[in-house]
Amino acid sequence: MAQDNNDEQQLAPDVDGLADQLLGRADAESAQLLGPDGLLTQLTQRVLNRALDAELAEHLGYEKGDAAGRGSGNNRNGTTSKKVLTDIGAVEVNTPRDRNGSFEPKIVPKHARRLVGFNEQILSLYARGMSVRDIRAHLHQMYGVEVSGDVISRVTDAVTEEITIWQNRPLDPVWPIVYIDALWIKIRDGAVSNRPVYLAVGVDLDGCKHILGLWIGPADSGEGARFWASVLAELRNRGITDVLICCCDGLTGLPDAITATWPQTTVQTCCVHLMRASMRFASKKDYPQLIPLLKAIYTAPTEAAAEQALQELEDSTLGRRYPAIGRTWRSAWPEFAPFLAFPPELRRVVYSTNMIESINARLRKVTRNRGHFTSEAAAVKVLYLAIRHLIEPKAGDRNLVPPGWKSALNQLILHFGDRITIR
Repeated sequence: MAQDNNDEQQLAPDVDGLADQLLGRADAESAQLLGPDGLLTQLTQRVLNRALDAELAEHLGYEKGDAAGRGSGNNRNGTTSKKVLTDIGAVEVNTPRDRNGSFEPKIVPKHARRLVGFNEQILSLYARGMSVRDIRAHLHQMYGVEVSGDVISRVTDAVTEEITIWQNRPLDPVWPIVYIDALWIKIRDGAVSNRPVYLAVGVDLDGCKHILGLWIGPADSGEGARFWASVLAELRNRGITDVLICCCDGLTGLPDAITATWPQTTVQTCCVHLMRASMRFASKKDYPQLIPLLKAIYTAPTEAAAEQALQELEDSTLGRRYPAIGRTWRSAWPEFAPFLAFPPELRRVVYSTNMIESINARLRKVTRNRGHFTSEAAAVKVLYLAIRHLIEPKAGDRNLVPPGWKSALNQLILHFGDRITIR
């Protein structure tokens, strides 16, 4: 550790000195920060070259010009120049060689034409939904470099193995809450068709959310309960033995698929979905009067009070004008009613699938930029990179913990008893 600190202390003055030299020689009125001849490019070039020289010195065991190198059996043998793409553009570096050919540089490896940070730039742009053509144009505009479409494809294809590992990773056995929902994208498979993308998000015992997986369904399936059953079975096979509450929309057959997978799970229909379904039947001019009547149902303190609020809605002028609203709530009542038994702390957490819908909204933005995908594999790659970029790196961020989670967790323990084990 002490040696590392000494190295850092020695490196900082070197970098500062290089910067001072460049600034001292630059014309204050014409100096450029970025670009092929910019100060940052020159500084990066010198730092990389100096780092490569230091690597070779460590490999040989003596500094350049040191008499200790005489008769060592290996010595310096010139340099090889090449351009590498960095975060600030193309930089020409001189890689030193040794006579025995045993030197393997780590900072700029042999045959490398792009540093790791540049690849991450490409993945970040791809994760935002930019096409290969858009990425090429962006890199040319920002850094003045031409990057072929094959290079971009190879960089993004490198995550294929990572996707497979992520999709098959083992999961915790017990999840307090799991949200499931679907979004739609366009994929060309002979002809462009709408395909459902199934998404499952779990909240762990610490209150952090995790994307459990994504699956693309067939074109003719719609958002089907049968496909959801296969998704849930896969989650069970990956280690999930129990889900306390599964929050979903009102898709016919979905509650049966959930309870067939985890018999003890409480299936909760999303209240926001019920509200939206109700609004479809009403004129917008009636929304101000209708919303308070609907809100009185899902904010009722007990199931009996909620039934009374629903009856009052059905008996009202709006209820008689829009009878389909009452029927919607009646048909969803078996999956809506469990919500009413929860205390306020728990209701706030499971009241809607907004947590997963906020993720879907960001994924829709990414897919909308692409129009349609050339294949299912291309769609999965973009969706995964978007998830990795937007969600997964922040999985430990306490800002993602739902407000009041500790209170909700205590209520979960009281409500579900020994099904929760705090490690």
